[in-house]
Formats: sequence, C-alpha cells, structure tokens
Amino acid sequence: MKPIKVDLSENLTSVDVVPVADYHWADPGSDHDKIMADIAYIRGNENAYCILNGDLMDCAIASSIGDTYGASLSPMDELKVCVDLFKPIAYKILCVVPGNHEARHYRTNGIDITALMCQQLGIEDRYSPTTALVFLRFGKLNSNQHNRKAVYTIYVSHGNGGGRKEAGKIQRLVDLSTIVDADIYLCGHTHLPAMLKDGFARPNLGNSSITYGTRLYVNTSAKLDYGGYGDTQGFKVPCTDTPIIHLSGTRKEMRATI
Repeated sequence: MKPIKVDLSENLTSVDVVPVADYHWADPGSDHDKIMADIAYIRGNENAYCILNGDLMDCAIASSIGDTYGASLSPMDELKVCVDLFKPIAYKILCVVPGNHEARHYRTNGIDITALMCQQLGIEDRYSPTTALVFLRFGKLNSNQHNRKAVYTIYVSHGNGGGRKEAGKIQRLVDLSTIVDADIYLCGHTHLPAMLKDGFARPNLGNSSITYGTRLYVNTSAKLDYGGYGDTQGFKVPCTDTPIIHLSGTRKEMRATI
C-alpha cells in the first residue's frame, strides 16, 4: 500500500472523482464510445479528476481467459493507445494502480505495463504497483475560515477473486474496511457499479472522546458490451454506467452517483 498525497487548487470548493477501471481497450467488446465519453467529461470539467483503477488494457495472452487471437491490438499498440488516451488529462489523475489483466505481463515476462504507461505520462509519483491510500486535500478556502482544509482519504484497490452474485461482490468491497481506516473505499474488477455507506465510531485517544462518522464504498463498472467469455461462461449482462464520487471542499461531505 503506497500513500499518495494530492493537494488540490485553493480555488476549488468541490470536486468530482471519476473512477476509471476495466476499460479492457483491446477486447473486441470494449465500448470505446462510452470510454471517450468518460474522458470528455473529465477533460471538460474543471473540478473533475480521476483515479485509474486497473484493467485499462486487456492484455490477453495465450494462458489467460479471453480471446487472444481476437484482440484488436497488440500489447505495445494497446499501451500506446492508453498513453494517448490519458495524456490530455494526466494532470487530473490522482492515483494509478494496475489490474489483474496488466499483471499477466508481469507474471509472464516481468514487465509492468502500467508503470510504463505512467512513466510516459509523467505521473510515476501517482503510481502504486499494489494498492494506494490517497490523501486528497483541498487548498485554502477563504480568509474567514482560518485556512481550514477539507481532507479525504481514499483507499484504492483493483480487487481480486470472482463471484457471480451481487451480494458477494458488495461484500468484497465492504471487506476493504478491514485493511485500513479510510473515508472512501474504491474497488473494481467485478464489473458491478455500486455504492453504499456505513457508519463507524472512532476513539480519540488525545481527549478520550468518540467521533462518529460515515464511510463511502464505491465499486466501478466495466466498459464491456455483452459477449466473449462473459457470454460463454454465463455471466450476467454488465451495466456500463460510471459511478462518480462527489466531494465538498468546504466541509467533510462525500457522496456518489451513478
């Protein structure tokens, strides 16, 4: 787990964080129109940022599930496309972690293709080869608020394991809270856009008091049309809608919409 600190502009009073995951660009079923709509939203909105949460590249190899021979691009060409795709919004990328598809290359030949992408984008400091804990801090609000800053912590994990039922996928998401204390938990991999909140009590050792709060959990979608191995193995038709995390900079307030 890598800590990543991000300071936002002091002029921002709120931000939208778009989780970008499971694009599977070279998969024949990858919905490039919906992917480009995500990128256009991030690029066109001043207060929109994103987190790249793995499986951006399909990376089909002979030993993997997926259509190696039906892939629309070679691994090198797929890498180039992703660099070109994210270059216009590189300054808006808060964090990057790889997915299990990119990990195929590392397991077979020791090449971290996501690290190569981040190097070419000039955001190596935003990359973690495993998981990440993002410290997202708003800048100075105004002189009347005594320079207070809203700070959020976001635990980012691509996720792992299968599961066909929604309950199992949601449980994997909620289980992230057993790993680290954070405000927001972001997970991908299971291709189910979902969000929920729960409450918690945190002891304050300094003054022997208790703080009550909420945590936000967000599971990302995949930009894949129905077909391929998902069809042949009897998986459900995916929902490709993109969840968006909304954060206030004037007070600790977070929510998500799909």
